[in-house]
Amino acid sequence: MNGSPLWHQNPALKKWILDAISLCAPDNVHLCTGSEEEFQSLVKLHPFIPLNPEKRPGSFYCRSDPSDVARVEEATFICSKNKENAGPTNNWKDPEEMKKILKPLFSGCMKGRTLYIIPFCMGPLHSPFSKIGVQVTDSPYVVCSMKIMTTMGESVLKELGSDGHFVPCMHSVGKPLQPGEKDTSWPCNSQKYIVHFPEEEAIWSYGSGYGGNALLGKKSFALRIASNMAQKEGWLAEHMLIIGITNPQGEKKYIAAAFPSQCGKTNLALLRSTLPGWKVECVGDDIAWLKIGKDGRLYGVNPEAGFFGVAPGTSYRSNPYAMETISKNTIFTNVALTNDKDVWWEGMTPESPENLTDWKGRPWDKKAPAAHPNSRFTVSSSQCPILDPHAHAPEGVPISAILFGGRRASTVPLVYEALSWAHGVFLGASVSSETTAAATGAVGKLRHDPFAMLPFCGYHMGDYFAHWLDVGSKLKEKPSIFYVNWFKTDTNGKFLWPGFGENIRVLKWIFEHTDSTKTPIGNIPTSLDLSGLNVDFDSLFSIKKEEWLLEVEELEKYFALFGSKMPKELLQELEALKQRLLLNG
Repeated sequence: MNGSPLWHQNPALKKWILDAISLCAPDNVHLCTGSEEEFQSLVKLHPFIPLNPEKRPGSFYCRSDPSDVARVEEATFICSKNKENAGPTNNWKDPEEMKKILKPLFSGCMKGRTLYIIPFCMGPLHSPFSKIGVQVTDSPYVVCSMKIMTTMGESVLKELGSDGHFVPCMHSVGKPLQPGEKDTSWPCNSQKYIVHFPEEEAIWSYGSGYGGNALLGKKSFALRIASNMAQKEGWLAEHMLIIGITNPQGEKKYIAAAFPSQCGKTNLALLRSTLPGWKVECVGDDIAWLKIGKDGRLYGVNPEAGFFGVAPGTSYRSNPYAMETISKNTIFTNVALTNDKDVWWEGMTPESPENLTDWKGRPWDKKAPAAHPNSRFTVSSSQCPILDPHAHAPEGVPISAILFGGRRASTVPLVYEALSWAHGVFLGASVSSETTAAATGAVGKLRHDPFAMLPFCGYHMGDYFAHWLDVGSKLKEKPSIFYVNWFKTDTNGKFLWPGFGENIRVLKWIFEHTDSTKTPIGNIPTSLDLSGLNVDFDSLFSIKKEEWLLEVEELEKYFALFGSKMPKELLQELEALKQRLLLNG
């Protein structure tokens, strides 16, 4: 094996690596350093296609197998010893039973391949927030992506030391090679498992090479395993962006926001303000770890070092800062290729280029999308032109407000404020959204997605709601909580709100925290800075009693799913909403 002997110094790490090598039986073993030289050597392997260096310097294109394009929630498991701990929203299997399934699959799974060892840190090194993982994988694509998305290499082994704790992450594409067998450009297996063992704080992933299924520092570690850690240790691991907002007077506040996938998180995280003097800076676009500081306030860090963003719909109109960020040194997966080796996707430009190659490698016939709806870009956050100067601060940034939201065509107004912390937790628990292509299954169906954590909460969601209430009870200064909906439409299906950079107007109201009126659902603005916009204020903020009573009825059914673990405080908030609607709606 190449590389530093530092891994020998930690007995638990040494044993785990040797056991993984023995089980997976690779032809070669490589300890990843995270160096640029290593990256350049790996991108010469399949499945990387270099892009035009004049148009997209330092960038590469990858095309996955058509069966391996998104999260596979039906194959994602929480294997707690007690089924009750996994809760009704997770797939559960007994840990020992699951290992009886996994070990035969992993036995010899890396024959003909190299086993890569990736020591990585989620969060800034030397931070009280940070957690260390070590992933083994047989995918060069995963190694290159993890270099972008995490802090990786020898510095992490030094931080781990001889007795430090790490999360072991086993990953294989599940495609061993026989002697002389030619490899495919995207090896994977039709049988897939993404498995989490919360008591052991371990992850096993088999069969997929794509996204969060394979980049185990992301959803598997930073949310599913970390949410269990957070519950035990008294903090929050959340599917949230963090941004800093500075007003014309130079005052700055930080906001965290939780939206389901493809509901505008990256667009908000990289927002270019349309209001003079107002500035937005990005701490993170997807995941936030939130802890109570010594002063009793809530502080947040982004545990990731990069962006894994959805490409379709990203353009200089919708997200100019994202487009600048991905102008170089980016890995693109499942987008379309132009004739001159640049990338394209739906929504990138008003007109499509001529003679595209679609995401399946065929000449594009315009009968289907050129780019897969869940195609992605992977890029270091260091390239973001509006990266917040405190983005990697070890102590995190103070959170003044928390936003929840989803993709709702009706019922929910543009923005409203929770009446209390408990009411805010209720708003988080009541998030529902129209489904998108980020997960396999039907698109456009309304589904509940509490706190935007439905696919990512690693334990019983009733206990998760209670944990939010508990954290709030310990805060000396609580962030205000709001609910937003950029996606309300008129009777013709046209969006009522222009969104994108204009969302600064909603953030301004949240920042200034003035001019509101109490309604049955919460506090809504009495006025909003709409200078230069032609929008229907009344329609954006209409609250229809009949629609909201149906919402209450649906939530009563949904909350019953959590049985005796559903916190009484949230049931009381639901009943209080119902009574306010009946009395005042």
